[in-house]
Amino acid sequence: MEKPILVYRGSHVESSHYVHIAVVNTEGELLYSYGDPYRMTFPRSSMKPFQAVPLVETGAADHFAFDASALALSCASHSGENYHRNTVLNILDKLDLKEEALQCGTHTPWNMEGYKKMLRAGKDVTPVYSNCSGKHSGMLTTAVHMQEKISSYREVHHPVQQRILTAIAEICSFPKDNIQLSVDGCGVPVHQIPLINAALGYARLAKPDNQVNEQRSAILARIRDAMITHPEMVGGTNRFDTDLMKAFRSQIVSKAGAEAVQCLGLTEQGIGIAIKVEDGGTRAVSVATIEVLKQLGVGSDQIYQQLSKYAEAPVNNARKEKIGAVKANFLLTKRSDENK
Repeated sequence: MEKPILVYRGSHVESSHYVHIAVVNTEGELLYSYGDPYRMTFPRSSMKPFQAVPLVETGAADHFAFDASALALSCASHSGENYHRNTVLNILDKLDLKEEALQCGTHTPWNMEGYKKMLRAGKDVTPVYSNCSGKHSGMLTTAVHMQEKISSYREVHHPVQQRILTAIAEICSFPKDNIQLSVDGCGVPVHQIPLINAALGYARLAKPDNQVNEQRSAILARIRDAMITHPEMVGGTNRFDTDLMKAFRSQIVSKAGAEAVQCLGLTEQGIGIAIKVEDGGTRAVSVATIEVLKQLGVGSDQIYQQLSKYAEAPVNNARKEKIGAVKANFLLTKRSDENK
């Protein structure tokens, strides 16, 4: 049986990855698929744009004068670069909170140049370097604005998390009681839904047009525009989400999730795409994503030339020599006829 993602060492297949893909419109109709489009999945950080909805909906973003870049950072898995950290610290300053209020934990930032500079200065990572510190600062903003307890903002029964749960259920059209919960890498609740429903959420994020309700549609449009206008805040230097949105400009809104999830929406068509690599192999994500876009006829040769390192991801050795590549090897199944 052919595998959809092949990893070559030289001209020989060394490894492979299996993927699940759902492509839907704003009505939730399954247009194309591969694997199991109904696979129960934790979309992880791909849900961050929806986790930011209550930040706007409660009035907290406006009360604390969030500009588009700060709102984009609330949806981010950022690289911990200076402009990411400074934006988070500025938000905390507005809230009259110290960095210690962030409960996202710490990890090595993706931006290695900044990390090396920090180590040379004899410093260590702090919560603001976490890729989720933007999301957590947004949650804290909502809690402060609503005069809710700060110390427990990440707990599942806290109003901050309950508002997020409701938003995800409504936008993705999946019953709240059926959403299974666990704990994300940064300590907040993470939500398990069918892959097709994650794709539906992104179709609606891409082209809201009163698909949910008038107020919610306006909020989704504001979040979408913030991400597209400030793609550097969503990821960072040499990050797939950032480079994809830059290349496609206003045509795509995109957000990756841990364990090899990628969700994106096509703004002109109102189409949502959700991808899950079965074994969590992140090296397969961009390759699968670019192949889906090509098969959907989206984009130009010029765009794909800009994104060539993601379309056929190189396999390098320790000398930084290319000795192989990760390549796509699948064809989407058209499903639209089944919906008629």
